[in-house]
Amino acid sequence: MKNILLATFLCIGIAVQAQSKKKFDKPTIVEASCGECKFGMKGESCDLAVRIDGKSYFVDGTTIHDHGDAHSDQGFCNAIRKASVTGEIKGNRFAATSFKLIEDKK
Repeated sequence: MKNILLATFLCIGIAVQAQSKKKFDKPTIVEASCGECKFGMKGESCDLAVRIDGKSYFVDGTTIHDHGDAHSDQGFCNAIRKASVTGEIKGNRFAATSFKLIEDKK
């Protein structure tokens, strides 16, 4: 009986771990903006976030200040931009290995 319980919990743990990680090895287009200002996420200050499949994640590996003035007209606190990213969702955060803004064609 103990072995069945152990095996069940082990399988559940593996399934949960697999769901909380998703890799983006090839460049993927996502929405990028300030998590607090534009995506309504809870935080303490303006922080870079991406939205993937309708869910928002704070970003590790680059910051909101690495991509220009966040408070300019097209800055992350005032606009939702497109970015090409690679990386991995780890829990509730996106660990970026690359992050490149896509210029707006206007």
